[in-house]
Amino acid sequence: MNHPQNIILSSTPGTLAVPDNPVIPFIEGDGIGKEITASVRLIIDKAIEKSYNGERKIEWKEVLAGEKAYNKLGTWLPEETIDAFRKYLVGIKGPLTTPVGEGIRSLNVALRQELDLYVCLRPVRWFKGVATPLLHPEKVHVTIFRENTEDIYAGIEWNAGTPEVEKVLKFLKEEMGVAKIRFPETTSIGVKPVSVEGTERLVRSAIDYAINNRLPSVTLVHKGNIMKFTEGGFKKWGYALAEREFSDQVFTENIFNKIKAERGLEAAVAAYNEAMEGGKVFIKDVIADAFLQNTLLKPEEYSVIATLNLNGDYISDQLAAMVGGIGIAPGANINYVTGHAIFEATHGTAPDIAGKNKANPCSMLLSGVMMLEYIGWSEAGSLVTKSLENLFEKGYATPDLARFMEKGKALSTSEFASEVINSL
Repeated sequence: MNHPQNIILSSTPGTLAVPDNPVIPFIEGDGIGKEITASVRLIIDKAIEKSYNGERKIEWKEVLAGEKAYNKLGTWLPEETIDAFRKYLVGIKGPLTTPVGEGIRSLNVALRQELDLYVCLRPVRWFKGVATPLLHPEKVHVTIFRENTEDIYAGIEWNAGTPEVEKVLKFLKEEMGVAKIRFPETTSIGVKPVSVEGTERLVRSAIDYAINNRLPSVTLVHKGNIMKFTEGGFKKWGYALAEREFSDQVFTENIFNKIKAERGLEAAVAAYNEAMEGGKVFIKDVIADAFLQNTLLKPEEYSVIATLNLNGDYISDQLAAMVGGIGIAPGANINYVTGHAIFEATHGTAPDIAGKNKANPCSMLLSGVMMLEYIGWSEAGSLVTKSLENLFEKGYATPDLARFMEKGKALSTSEFASEVINSL
């Protein structure tokens, strides 16, 4: 039985009390999960040992989810697993399969909603040596705050032809006066919830991050020109939160436009320049489709992104592709109020290469670096990051990355893990 001194505690919102030997639950994952999780744990353990001379150590605790849980316990997501993440606050997981024909739409989404992990945090950067489709991938350095609990991922929908959808359609037509559903007999219906509270806590987290890391801007990405009350609400509530709670630390595009209308463009530009020179964070917004184009043409204009769930899904994968692919894209699901956080591989289970010692552990490994930074062990995280920078620059990588590198040297999963450890 674990003693309380082994448990990470959230003393105040945004503050963790971390012991020298915290218990951290992990989900091995399905498919390639077994291979990459073993490598990641080994590398992280060695980095911690080197950074703190053996005075700190993670006590890993395996918890079950996915196929391993179903085969052993007959359920895809045992309550004991959720309870473990609740108790120990911080955890990490490999990729999980989505069960076909089962009640859970997605195990990942279920974990996020059960623990109210309202931020999906996805930092995107380029490693020198990794092949990309961009001429200047070094210009991409973006951190995405994707709202994690609302939008269409809430799973509120009804299938065409069912009695349930007939009730919804009848209500929309007779009670709400909706006459724009073109083919009601064959239509499925989904509901997209977006709240003031959900928007505010997401945007607040993004602004806090920008301020704490001295980053120049937070961009609200939305499709408010079409979805005026949901995505348009996200934009409006985001600006309002910024101007109300961070008035001394931010300068918003709304304020810029107001000064421009009242005193002219020159005065607005002067106010903007003064704010930026004073270290304020610029809060701006952009329509989602324009943003996807802009990130390819001028990625250096963006540093922190705050966006809704579906937009964030698209944006995360495009930006990852711009720096070499999802194989080096880390991610975390965080509740900054309670302190709960699950760090994860952002890719799938890759069953075609499972068990072949070919899998790339870098997405989960870099998520492990994020986990180390989150608990305040950034020295160990930096050691891992520098090791990866060194290896990628030499062309050392797993086959998925090495085949595109100019001087690529393809290594197996275990060989790559050994090289990371040797260059720590």
